[in-house]
Amino acid sequence: MSNKNESNYLKHDEAGGLEILSVPGAQFKLTTDNIDYKLHVEGHLKYLCQPFVDRINSRLKGEKPAKVTKDGIIASTWLPPIPSNVFNRLIRAEFKTALGNYVPETVSFEITRDCKCNCEHCVVSGGEGEIDIKKIKSTIDEALDMGCFIITFTEGDPLLRDEIFELIDYVDKDRAIVNIFTPGTEINLDTAKRLKDAGLHNLLVSLYSTEPSKHDSVRKLEGAFDSAVSAIKYGLEAGLLVTVTTHVSPSNINELDEMYKFVSDLGAHEFSLWESVPKKKGDPILSDNDRERILNFYNEINTTETGPRIFSNTYFEGQMLGCLAGQRWLHVCVDGSVKPCPYLPFQFGNIENKSLKQIWKNIRTFSEFHGKKDRCLMHTPEFIELVDSIPTEAPIPYDFEAIKNRKD
Repeated sequence: MSNKNESNYLKHDEAGGLEILSVPGAQFKLTTDNIDYKLHVEGHLKYLCQPFVDRINSRLKGEKPAKVTKDGIIASTWLPPIPSNVFNRLIRAEFKTALGNYVPETVSFEITRDCKCNCEHCVVSGGEGEIDIKKIKSTIDEALDMGCFIITFTEGDPLLRDEIFELIDYVDKDRAIVNIFTPGTEINLDTAKRLKDAGLHNLLVSLYSTEPSKHDSVRKLEGAFDSAVSAIKYGLEAGLLVTVTTHVSPSNINELDEMYKFVSDLGAHEFSLWESVPKKKGDPILSDNDRERILNFYNEINTTETGPRIFSNTYFEGQMLGCLAGQRWLHVCVDGSVKPCPYLPFQFGNIENKSLKQIWKNIRTFSEFHGKKDRCLMHTPEFIELVDSIPTEAPIPYDFEAIKNRKD
C-alpha cells in the first residue's frame, strides 16, 4: 500500500514563510499575506524553475480561487490545496519537468464499463472484463512513486463498481488528491457522505445544457439531467468540492453564459470547460474565434469576485502548459491498456504485463509527445491522419507503434 508516512515538508522559516521543498539546486518557499500566497525559488537552478513559479504566481494573484478555507486556498478544484504536502509534490514534479524529466502528474483510471448513460462521446475502451482491484491498487502505488499527485476515477460510471469507496480510501492523501467523474445517476446524500468520508477531493458531474431534454439527449437517458443536478446538490451538502463540467462544441458555445449562471445558482465551486474532441477527420471542432471567446469568458469570470471560478483547458493547456497527453497525463483503460490521455485512441502497453513506468518511458520516446503544443493532439491534422489510419473494425485503443510502423 502507499506510504502513509511521507515526510512533511512544511517548515516555517524565520521570516514566517513556509519552506515547502528543498532539492539540490533549488529551494522553494511559500509566503502568505492573509489569503494571498506567493511562491519563491532560490538556488543556482532558479533560472530553470522561475517560469513555472511565475505561472503559479500569476494564477494565484490574477484569479479568484475555487475555495478559501481557514488552512489555505484551493486555487482550482483540479489542483491540490495550498499549502499541503500534495502541493509540494506538484512543485517537485514541475521541478523535474523543468529538468527534462517529465512526470505523469495526473493518472486517470477507467474502473468499469458499466454506465446507465450511452453517450456518443464516451471514450471508454473496448474489449471485455475489468482490471481487478489488486492490480488497480498496485498501479496507484506505482503512479504515486513516479510522482503523480492527482488520481482520477472515470468512465463508465465509477460508482457502479462496488470497490470505488475502497479505492478512494486507498490513495495516500499526503501524496495525491482524488477526483471522480460521474454522470450522477447513482448518487444520493448517503453516497455523497461516503465519498467524503473516503477522502474524495473533488466530485465532477457533467452538464451539457440547462435544458433537461438536451442534456438527456446527449446522455441518451431520460431523467439524466435531474439526476445530475441532484448529485451536485448532494455533493455540496456532504461538504465535497463539486465541479460542473461540460464539453464545449460549436453547437453549445452560445450557451456558456446561461450555463454559468445555472452552475452559480447551484453553488458549485468551479465550472470546467473542455473543448470537444473529434473522433475522426471531419468531426466539428472549435474555431480559433471560438477559442478566443472561451478565453475572454475565462478571464472575465475569474477576475470577478462572486460566483464559481472557471477552469478551461483552452487556457490551461493552450496557454499555460500545452497539451498534457503523454507529458503530464496517463490514462489507464478498463482492460489495463494505457493511453497518454483519455481522448487519444492509441495504447502503448498494458499494466497486466508491463509496469506503468515502462509504458510511460515508451510513450516518451515518440516525438508526438515532445514540445509544448497549444491544443489537443486530436485537433491537429497530422495526428488525425494517424487516427484515420486505424484499420476498420480494429479494437480501440489501437497499438500506436503498429500505426507508426505502417506510416513509416
